[in-house]
Amino acid sequence: MFGSKQMKPSILPAQHRCTVKETEDNCEFEEFEGTPLYAALLTYLSYGVLCIFGWLRDFLRQSYIEKKKGALDPNAKLNFVPLYQSYESFYTRNMYTRVRDIFNRPVGSVASSEFDLVERISDDYNWTYRYTGNTIRAINFGSYNYLGFAEKDGQCAMAAINSIKSNGTALCSTRSELGTQRYHNELETLLAEYLRVESCIAFGMGFATNALNIPAIASKGDLILSDKLNHVSLILGVRMSGAKSQTFAHNDMDDLEQKLHNAIVYGQPGHHRPWRKIFIIVEGIYSMEGSICRLPLLVQLKKKYKAYLYLDEAHSIGSMGKNGRGIVDYYNMDPNDIDILMGTFTKSFGSSGGYIAGKKDLIDHLRIHSHANYYASSMSAPVVYQILSSLHILMGRDGTKDGMRRIQQLADNTRYFRKKLVDMGFIVYGNKNSPIVPMMIYMPARVTRFNREMLARGIAVVTVGFPATKLVEARVRFCISASHTREMLDKALSAIDEVGDTISLRYSKRYEHRRLKDLK
Repeated sequence: MFGSKQMKPSILPAQHRCTVKETEDNCEFEEFEGTPLYAALLTYLSYGVLCIFGWLRDFLRQSYIEKKKGALDPNAKLNFVPLYQSYESFYTRNMYTRVRDIFNRPVGSVASSEFDLVERISDDYNWTYRYTGNTIRAINFGSYNYLGFAEKDGQCAMAAINSIKSNGTALCSTRSELGTQRYHNELETLLAEYLRVESCIAFGMGFATNALNIPAIASKGDLILSDKLNHVSLILGVRMSGAKSQTFAHNDMDDLEQKLHNAIVYGQPGHHRPWRKIFIIVEGIYSMEGSICRLPLLVQLKKKYKAYLYLDEAHSIGSMGKNGRGIVDYYNMDPNDIDILMGTFTKSFGSSGGYIAGKKDLIDHLRIHSHANYYASSMSAPVVYQILSSLHILMGRDGTKDGMRRIQQLADNTRYFRKKLVDMGFIVYGNKNSPIVPMMIYMPARVTRFNREMLARGIAVVTVGFPATKLVEARVRFCISASHTREMLDKALSAIDEVGDTISLRYSKRYEHRRLKDLK
């Protein structure tokens, strides 16, 4: 249960297999070192103790002995319908509220490589907060600002600001009515050229790009095979589509092929008629694991079984590949081999919204049938011009090599930061080229302590625990940016080294436990 995760022997034909050496050379090798047994046992014990004290506090509250506001359920007095199940409410009252200060911190500036956090304190055990009027300057390792385009000045910021002067801030209409302007068409044309596909359609919200477009292409009588670790926007879209869905083990091509084989052989349950369509839905980079999809094998499988491949490049577009075109570019593959390309503008482009790209027939279908296109307000001018400016830089149309510099800087920063963490003996998940770097913490008390100690040293990080992860897989998730300087990375590594030594976070059994000063 707590051993290292290993790939099963492949059931694909021999020409599809890769040796470990070949896999490392092709930049597909990923590590998921197993949870140490003692860490798992201590984590379970920690949650057990928290539950015992929570039940005790609830008993004292019901006995009118407990007076602290932090233990009260606010909905009970108002006779509202409970928003949570009983244990969820219990967890919120007695566990989450204790450490609520490390989550949802308000940001007081542009979320670039360094930013200001608004200082807040609580007088009632994290039930409410009051602001002191001060800010905390910190290096930002929590935002998906991969290429550093989230800036308060510079070419992109000025393009967004100037667009307001000529186009205003909103159109107050949908794309299908009066909301399509010249700059919307320009964005979709330029993006299709950048991605090397026939056509593209843009939407104002990244989450809705998945949730509202999957129901427009899949329906009853279809089968969707979804990676077990897919984002909730994909899961919601699958559920809303009405199609039958199955999950396959994360990045496990053997499990996927077995399900594809069974779908072809047995057809639909009951009457065994063939499925109308079979979709495979995966992500380019998985935001909680730092892993990347095995796109070459996915394309081989989808061709072999005549399925459709839906690739979510929300985190990989801009951040992966020598030209920043995502996982397709990373593997140097033909984008026409992927039936539906999806991505967002909220990460690498420093803006908001999302897109679907592919064949013109697909995009024309979505323009008519997608609720995200028909009912949502169109993207505002400054949002679009931020993306256009970013694209021009990435494509070198600004007359500089700044786009390529950002892509290369992100790759260098990612490999440097990951290698240092691994060499110090921390357990780090994912692919060595993924700018999302999860480092395992496991125990709930250490999650809280690590977050607070890092902020005290001027480093803002995102820590994630149950229920966002499995109970014994709490972690800190570092997001690397091209705008991080080597000095910023070294300062963060020094703080991680110090805090990790203080609260004993060096769990790895594969690598020697060393201090940062001892590394060459």
